[in-house]
Amino acid sequence: MTIAIEERPAGRADTILAMVATDGTANAPHARALMQTSATLRDIADAIHALCVIHGAFPGIVDHARNGSVDPLATAWLEQAVVTMSGERALLVRLTAAAGPLPSTPGQAASQAAILGQRNALEMLARSSRAGCATGTAVAFVLDWAAVRGVLDGCARRMALPAGAPFADATAQAIALLRTVEANASVERAMAFGAQQMLAQHRGLWQLLESRAAARHGM
Repeated sequence: MTIAIEERPAGRADTILAMVATDGTANAPHARALMQTSATLRDIADAIHALCVIHGAFPGIVDHARNGSVDPLATAWLEQAVVTMSGERALLVRLTAAAGPLPSTPGQAASQAAILGQRNALEMLARSSRAGCATGTAVAFVLDWAAVRGVLDGCARRMALPAGAPFADATAQAIALLRTVEANASVERAMAFGAQQMLAQHRGLWQLLESRAAARHGM
């Protein structure tokens, strides 16, 4: 089901879409490297395990945002996104099981603590009581997940597993929400803040995974 709504000026959408393009997974060198056929299975497995720690458990970012939403339009979108991301969570869990054990990496304890810290930070953003913050976090997460799916789909191909369901509709619905939801200046700032902070956590994750890959290759 697609939300039927009248389109409004796209200033907020342009701002958050620019953030996703500049600071998101699509612009992370390590994520792009993992999408290549030359990526090692160890590096792919490491990324899949980390993504599962952060996003493989219920409730996730979108679930938390939906539970706290009071904007009817945002709630309608979040209801759809909850269903979509439930399927993505199931895909992530299947890929994690297929990827096998976490590869041995120097500094594992510190890395695990950092990844858990990122999960906690994302949960706090998605549960924020500041009007607009959780919605901005959830929208940026769904938009960034389109690039994360590139890593997941590459993993599925390498392991001869079925690909996940197409994600284009979820991206289009998130953009539609950005371009139509009513928001005053304060809420718009909170949405941008939530999006910025969510992307910062993903950016930090890819940098951590890149460092872990370098450490393994130097062993």
